Amino acid sequence: MSSEVDEKIKAAKAQCESLKMQIDNIRMSLHPTEDAMTAARKDKPVDNLDISPKMRRRLAGHFGKVYAMHWAGDSTHLVSASQDGKLIVWNGVTSNKVQAIPLRSSWVMTCAFEDRENEMVACGGLDNLCSIYNLNQPQVLRASRELSGHDGYLSCCRFVGPGRILTSSGDSTCRFWDVERGESLLAFSDHGGDVMSVAVSPVGENTFVSGSCDSTAKVWDIRSGKCTHTFHGHQSDINSVAFFPDGRAFGTGSDDASCNLFDLRCYGAVNSFASPRILCGITSVGFSKSGRVLFAGYDDYACNGWDTTAPVKTEAPAFEFNINNNGHENRVSCLGVAPNGQAALHWVMGHFSQNLGVRKEELDIWPLGGKAGSGSMNLPLQKGRDPKAFYLRGFSGSWHKRAVGVVVLFI
Repeated sequence: MSSEVDEKIKAAKAQCESLKMQIDNIRMSLHPTEDAMTAARKDKPVDNLDISPKMRRRLAGHFGKVYAMHWAGDSTHLVSASQDGKLIVWNGVTSNKVQAIPLRSSWVMTCAFEDRENEMVACGGLDNLCSIYNLNQPQVLRASRELSGHDGYLSCCRFVGPGRILTSSGDSTCRFWDVERGESLLAFSDHGGDVMSVAVSPVGENTFVSGSCDSTAKVWDIRSGKCTHTFHGHQSDINSVAFFPDGRAFGTGSDDASCNLFDLRCYGAVNSFASPRILCGITSVGFSKSGRVLFAGYDDYACNGWDTTAPVKTEAPAFEFNINNNGHENRVSCLGVAPNGQAALHWVMGHFSQNLGVRKEELDIWPLGGKAGSGSMNLPLQKGRDPKAFYLRGFSGSWHKRAVGVVVLFI
């Protein structure tokens, strides 16, 4: 019986591969010599990117590994979540701390800033809860609402207007919540693995995209509660997703060391960004205001900027920040782009050093050659483990280690 089932599965897989080849042949017949991106580049040549980084700001305040950050809608404030048990709201222009919110659980994995009224932040992690905090008070001491419903860790959360929020979880689902009532309005459960990231469309709040450990990205319609598109193309976990500024495409970052650019209109990948010398996973992605650059943070301490107008399967990024050019000294945990594009991109990175009892915790902000800039935060690394095994363990005696936190880029 089992042999018959195996044969059927084998035949079904062969049929799928045959159908994929037929689809590829049809696409090639429409563009026999070059892809659409290359054709567009030839019709309207684009100048090469020329950006060089230098440090702009340094924010200090966290005492633990910074796992996540998110910009407010005013492009001035941002929130960072650290495993020192604090959620800090920053003024990115003055470098001042606006709020330092104590968390009930220090095992935080995500945070979000409500981007319309800029009066709420949210966070979640291994406590399986999404905690909402109101900022319209001098000192925030406790959550105004805790959303409970997921059976696994909270991997990502994003506000959908002032009163609604989306969450993704290790229980393979996404949920859409009413914040005021504390109720789950919809559950999205088509993924076959942990859902690691969600992104809301910039042109319509009824659409969002999710990336999962099942190596697929799915586009959802909140009105119907159903998946409208499923995109394949990665060979491993998708850790991060981000919408293109016009809402017609989105980017993904995966543990297979590649970023893909998927277009909703053609229902497929229009470009892939990878290099033979890059062998590590991608933790976070984000687009510049124009969409010209796709930024990606890596486990090998680098943050690369890929030119989205380059030919398909470009093997070299347009620019790179790494340990050799005053970049990060450990894994980049998160990056984000300010909504107005003037403070174009903010990476959040941090490091922690301890040698003979000396500690250093700070966030640096770097500008990119007149047009853009970046930031980096130096924060401590805590011992332990999480579902993605991002922690270092086994420290003893005198040691010197560095961990990632939050980084901010200006354009």
